[in-house]
Amino acid sequence: MSEDPANLDALRSEGDVNLGRSRAQWAAENIDEETGKWLAEDAEHFIHQSLSTPCLDVLAGVAGTQLETLSGHRLLDFHGNAVHQVGYGHPVVIDAIKDQLDTLPFCPRRYTNLPAIRLAKKLVELAPGDLRKVLFAPGGTSAIGIALKLARAATGKFKTLSMWESFHGSSLDALSIGGEAVFRKGAGPLLPGTEHVPPPDPLQSPWPDTPDPDGWAMRSAEYLEYVLEREAGDIGAVVAETVRWTPYVPPPEYWKFVRAACDKHGALLILDEIPTCLGRSGKMFVCEHYEIVPDILVIGKGLGGGVVPLAAVIAREDLALAPEGALGHYTHEKNPVACAAGLATIKVIEEEGLLAHVDELGREGLEMLNRLQEDHSHLISEVRGIGLLLGLILTRPDGSKAVEAAEQVMYRAMEKGLSFKLTMGRILTLTPPLTITREEMIRAVDILDTCFRELSEENKEKRA
Repeated sequence: MSEDPANLDALRSEGDVNLGRSRAQWAAENIDEETGKWLAEDAEHFIHQSLSTPCLDVLAGVAGTQLETLSGHRLLDFHGNAVHQVGYGHPVVIDAIKDQLDTLPFCPRRYTNLPAIRLAKKLVELAPGDLRKVLFAPGGTSAIGIALKLARAATGKFKTLSMWESFHGSSLDALSIGGEAVFRKGAGPLLPGTEHVPPPDPLQSPWPDTPDPDGWAMRSAEYLEYVLEREAGDIGAVVAETVRWTPYVPPPEYWKFVRAACDKHGALLILDEIPTCLGRSGKMFVCEHYEIVPDILVIGKGLGGGVVPLAAVIAREDLALAPEGALGHYTHEKNPVACAAGLATIKVIEEEGLLAHVDELGREGLEMLNRLQEDHSHLISEVRGIGLLLGLILTRPDGSKAVEAAEQVMYRAMEKGLSFKLTMGRILTLTPPLTITREEMIRAVDILDTCFRELSEENKEKRA
């Protein structure tokens, strides 16, 4: 993908658009006739949109940490759309879903059911601080909408403060507080009162070549408090991702400063941990790393065990102030099958000791990637990560974004059996299942190493 103006929005996006120059060559070498036929059918019948069209390949199966394409190619999945915390098709999750289908496959909204009650109880037992009330939703975007309505009901204020370049979902209310241009552009009038500030990530700083990353993060936090103060108490909620999916991990003092600023200026703190909850960071919830408690915590994706869509809003008990209002009456709000999957997912995380596993393997993974950076310092400018949310930032020797190189590494890696997400055009984002083994992590890093070495050798030949 070139860096022409038509692609700039995509290059700032969390997602990958599958439209680069390497795509045609990869497809010619890897997509067989039958797969090509089905991809053409897909393109024929689905509405095309950025970040998912055209599709890369056709899957025939998933299991554990693996994807299998229609042509029989197997890949380690270090992408997974952040739903595969316990791997694909974990038997505990599948058995729970099958059992629930045999007894109570659906629950009309006028009623409740035991899986929903038990999952809500379990979440408040796990949640930090005084987060004691729950609402379920069929997806993260819907849960964000619930959180926004709850904040309005609790504070009487409609204004929000969130980050540019953030992502909270693609519905009109969620993209109004989000900050990615690829979603906002052309969407028409958005929600009023949605103020934005620069994110703490120096990679997304409006000032290039920020010399001190942690210093920029705190500068961003001070800017956030400045806006809260200038709005004179009119902002009802600050909405942000605890850890950005780029990945970006703020310094320890950042969230404590923001939490104090919200308290000082009467704003609720809503933390979006939809893709990062349930152990990916090495703790059940990312905010635990920062020793802060939000007023509202939004989780999702992996909560459904990689099978069923499910998200949740977990709020302070004293915020349950809208008994006569409708915050999120979704048809599948207390879906018993989804809730059974959620309970089984948490059971796997706890009984298999995945939090400790993620903490240990995440540290090892960072060490492996740091060694990879040492070997390929001409291209890898930064290693990021927390737990099993890891990333490599690629930069050319002249300091420009290594977009084409990142894309070539991604396609080469897929040929060799590794799938991952390409973020902002040049960040290799690695998010394996939490069940991954050390051997699989080594294999993934070895594949990346081979890709970088091949690319370097080809570039030497071109210069010769």
